[in-house]
Amino acid sequence: MTNQELFSYVDHTLLKPEATPEQIAALCAEAAEHGTASVCVNGSYVALAKKLLDGKAKVCAVIGFPLGAMSTAAKAFEAAEAIRDGADEIDMVIHIGQLKAGNTDYVLEDIKAVKAAIGDHILKVIIETCLLTEEEKITMCRLVTESGAEYIKTSTGFSTGGATFDDVRLFAEHVGEGVKIKAAGGIRSREDMEEFLRLGASRLGTSSAVKILCGKN
Repeated sequence: MTNQELFSYVDHTLLKPEATPEQIAALCAEAAEHGTASVCVNGSYVALAKKLLDGKAKVCAVIGFPLGAMSTAAKAFEAAEAIRDGADEIDMVIHIGQLKAGNTDYVLEDIKAVKAAIGDHILKVIIETCLLTEEEKITMCRLVTESGAEYIKTSTGFSTGGATFDDVRLFAEHVGEGVKIKAAGGIRSREDMEEFLRLGASRLGTSSAVKILCGKN
């Protein structure tokens, strides 16, 4: 695949707590230059990113990030505010503890509440695969399908591991029709990017795409 083709799948990401407005501006400039699918930022930077990009790429906001353990009402409010500020897409973190406890109704309603808050905007559901058993990952494929969300996403990049080929392969086998896959966290090479896409991912979340594809820090 060409660099241009690979960039078109990338959510160009900067979620570090120490990220400055100047660094967000640089992120947006790179996204516009290389034609990434979106920039992925924390909610406080959505309005800035929207202004700087001026339609050259979508703006994705993370919600309930990175732990997912806040209340459903807080997540829904945060998501709605991000949309008002100009976000085109939302990446939310599930309540991992409730999943671990077997409270699948809670997890499903949590996702549905965020989806209801953002309407027709794209919702990606981060399940943090490194903390889950295979059975829990399969359960999440079902719940994301039932929720009406558009994507299941592997990872925040802030826990003990990121995307793996096995997880994307598992998702592709178990998600319902129309649910897409985002691989995020730990993507380190062109070969990684191409393999995730081959296995069924249609978005790649990474802060390293420019370095990987263009050799720039």
